Amino acid sequence: MTTAASASPLFQRTRVTSHDQRVFLVKLTFAGALLATGVVLQFLGSLAGTIAGIVLLGATYTHMVELQHQCLHHSAFASARPHRWVGIPLGLPLLVSYSHYRVRHLQHHRYLGTPDDSEFFGFDTRQPLMWRALLRGAFDYPRLLTVAADIARSARGTWRYDLGQISERRRREVIGEYRLMGLLLLAPVLAAALGQGELVLRLWILPLMVAFPMHFLVELPEHILCDDGTDDVLRNTRSITGSRLSTWFTNGNNLHIEHHAAMTVAINRLRERHPEVRTSAKHYARGYPSFYWRVVREATANSLGRRANAPDRS
Repeated sequence: MTTAASASPLFQRTRVTSHDQRVFLVKLTFAGALLATGVVLQFLGSLAGTIAGIVLLGATYTHMVELQHQCLHHSAFASARPHRWVGIPLGLPLLVSYSHYRVRHLQHHRYLGTPDDSEFFGFDTRQPLMWRALLRGAFDYPRLLTVAADIARSARGTWRYDLGQISERRRREVIGEYRLMGLLLLAPVLAAALGQGELVLRLWILPLMVAFPMHFLVELPEHILCDDGTDDVLRNTRSITGSRLSTWFTNGNNLHIEHHAAMTVAINRLRERHPEVRTSAKHYARGYPSFYWRVVREATANSLGRRANAPDRS
């Protein structure tokens, strides 16, 4: 980072305040209410209620991973200790290990714009944008097999981090979380064996199927179609102004340049930095519809062998 950049308000670090912590606790409470609503909808006795409940639960599981993301950066609470204990359960519905995700994601922040960049969720935004790759990323259900393998290796105590060196303490934390995940997975298996398979299907498996593509769409705008050969966050990352609803649902993931510029700043305080991004960033969109429309045009043109010519600012 240049001296000029570090002097910019966009890059200034701030401590998490008691107000920031209260904001996050309200988000957690609301997420819990949404979970309860999704469950209740399943028991209304109507097809519409069942479908609505499945979609709501899938959306809430997706939102919970975005809340977990804030915990990864220790920007939710004024002290470091609660982040892991809150972050672990937030990722369980989508089978996301907090500590494994944290190691990989902080590595992503460190190496963004270099060949060593690697995100926890596997879609490679540096590859040509084709419909085949998009559909494979959106419906990445084979990731469940990867999680199963991680659980099995952790149960044996043989799990190893595959993208560098981590401390033995961190490795033990990852192993412990995958072992916990394995134990919790026994509950739906037992429920199905006792004749409650439909309940497992409606409360977890079908919402999980919905959440995978939903989460993919949340993550997609971050770096796709940006400049991947530079470490300049104003060129290798995208922000989207978005609405209050999209900002809440993605937990500020739309303000992604702001987040990469100062990753330990509480998510609820990123909006005040957005005006600078709108004037300085190369990749910025006013809303999600315009961004997704650009992706559709780019993927279609590439899949048909034509060169797309779609401006990023819209």
